[in-house]
Amino acid sequence: MNNKRPIAIDLFAGAGGMTLGFEQAGFDILASVEIDPIHCAIHKYNFPFWTVICRDIQAITGQEIRKSSKIGNYSIDVVFGGPPCQGFSLIGKRLLEDERNVLVSHFIRLVLELQPKYFVLENVPGMAIGKHQQLLQEIFDQFTKNNYEIETNYQILNAANFGVPQNRERLFLLGCQKGLTLPTYPQAISHNFTNKAEKKKASNLPKCPTVWDAIKDLPEVNDYPELEKRDWIIADYEKPSNYVKQLRYLVNIEDDYSYKRNYNKDLLTSSMVTKHTLKSKERFDKTIPGKTEPISRFLRLHPDGLCNTLRAGTPSSRGAHTSPRPIHPINPRCITVREAARLHSYPDWFRFHVTKWHGFRQVGNSVPPFLAKAVATEIIKCLDVELIKPSAQYTLSHEKMLSFNMSQAAQYYGVNPNLVKKRVRQNSKK
Repeated sequence: MNNKRPIAIDLFAGAGGMTLGFEQAGFDILASVEIDPIHCAIHKYNFPFWTVICRDIQAITGQEIRKSSKIGNYSIDVVFGGPPCQGFSLIGKRLLEDERNVLVSHFIRLVLELQPKYFVLENVPGMAIGKHQQLLQEIFDQFTKNNYEIETNYQILNAANFGVPQNRERLFLLGCQKGLTLPTYPQAISHNFTNKAEKKKASNLPKCPTVWDAIKDLPEVNDYPELEKRDWIIADYEKPSNYVKQLRYLVNIEDDYSYKRNYNKDLLTSSMVTKHTLKSKERFDKTIPGKTEPISRFLRLHPDGLCNTLRAGTPSSRGAHTSPRPIHPINPRCITVREAARLHSYPDWFRFHVTKWHGFRQVGNSVPPFLAKAVATEIIKCLDVELIKPSAQYTLSHEKMLSFNMSQAAQYYGVNPNLVKKRVRQNSKK
């Protein structure tokens, strides 16, 4: 058994939810590939010690990923990622040849080129429903005929069963090179059942943290006028829950093998205020927690419940509509990016883009770190490694990267600013 940290690659990396979860489980993610320069800048800020490759996944090879990072000729332990999968049409082409599923095809291509011991493909549960299962079968076939085994008894995992105060279901496909041991799916560590019979079945599990557990200690943003123009403030926090103590690193987390980031624990970030009209505030105020406000269709969070699935909204190519943001359970306003991050299991040191538009996209598009960590831990169990907590500590800097616009981010990475279609602002009446 060796104590060298295993090597991973993140494809479709976004801001880094899966990267962080795999880091916490004990992996070094030496390369992360992402097409959006703004996401790349945020990813690099939070993971300054690894390589972020700002490229279209369709236009990069496994060899280029190796040469562009510190991987070189090292053996890769796992490749993971969540390729966007927008099309399930059964007319004409095989599904992997459908242009809307081309990114899934490129995920498979890169796994086969990089030859990792293990791979993890994450996607929406819809991939496993009805006729869409044909796509899954094609994925299985592609891997099995190329010397990989894949767990065909796939599972859809709910983040709420892994200590995340959010109902968020995701499909995970797990595979390995033939001859290795297939990883098992992680067992739930928390439950969110309300039915008595279901509660009895899960009596050995602690209840999942609630919305209020996640955000009750945060300062009220409307008490700070500065947050109308910027996303940070030095503030006083209330007493944290046990869940928040983990996110603020106020307690020792035995199974957390991530690198320590030094940050000011009095700093509140990603908390720019949303300016609502008086009418909107009145409507929000009248909405019962746990119910949907009828005009905006925003859910008002219940303090004793879980957050609904946080979404990213539509991309620029599909109208650039802002995602529905939940209403705060106590105050008549939408939640902040930091509150969304808390409900997603991101630690407080993790920063997002200074704008609410990009910040909510980065949270909503990502896998909750605690969920990713649970999956990654099962792969760690299959590898012959003895994990040791790293002693290295990092101070996050280069804050200018948090406010890059598309042109600045593209220039920083030396890519075409039109690689990602520009956002077209939509007028909102909400």
